[in-house]
Amino acid sequence: MTGFIVLLICFGASVIGAVCGIGGGVIIKPLLDAVGIYDAVTISFLSGCTVLSMSTYSVICSKLGGNSKINGKTGFPLAVGAAVGGMAGKEILTGIKTVCQSSDRIGRIQAVCLLFVTIGTLVYTLLKKHIATKHIDNVLASGAIGAGLGLLSAFLGIGGGPLNLVVLYYFFSMGTKEAAENSLYIIFFSQLMSLFASIAGKNVPPFAAAILLGMIAGGILGGICGRAWNKRIREKTVERLFIGCMAVIILINLYNIMRAG
Repeated sequence: MTGFIVLLICFGASVIGAVCGIGGGVIIKPLLDAVGIYDAVTISFLSGCTVLSMSTYSVICSKLGGNSKINGKTGFPLAVGAAVGGMAGKEILTGIKTVCQSSDRIGRIQAVCLLFVTIGTLVYTLLKKHIATKHIDNVLASGAIGAGLGLLSAFLGIGGGPLNLVVLYYFFSMGTKEAAENSLYIIFFSQLMSLFASIAGKNVPPFAAAILLGMIAGGILGGICGRAWNKRIREKTVERLFIGCMAVIILINLYNIMRAG
């Protein structure tokens, strides 16, 4: 029964993640924390693997379909920076685990950080019509921004999520669907290197293989459905779905903080 619930969570989150470009991890991580099937570090790892599977499918399909909205001049340095940041974020999480020696405390730290990130993202999204955006085209600046995104996403175990979109809106003046696709591209690289860092550092937590396979299956199936849905809906609808998700995620994180406290 637990496996089926996890599969449904990963499928639903990945559908929304593929449509909005938030990767799904920002939904999967707090929901699995709330369910409590594993400790915070294990959930971060499993969530990252799920997001990696979904983003891999989405990026490959986009490239093969010839309809990619990824801007190589901007997207590549962002992705390289995210890969470096992803490895650093995983190391920070491992270090905090060593110091804290408490899964509940780690989960609470992650939930508080994610809560503030989500609130900030929601506020920006609601006010973005009144905020002047920038158009950065400097490779080093793009790489540094990508590194920050990768570090935070790997530490939180969310893949990248809503923060990616806000950064792409503000610093690169991207539209909703363009930002969604570039966000998944960044998520792919940051989670790939985060996984590599866990394997190389022998920091892969114990878990049931069936749970991981179910999560990956849910991630890929959600990516398939999400991509198909994204092509049929307007940007305005994507934005409304995104805002609704942020509101739900805020509530889930508040619950997790109170539960861990």
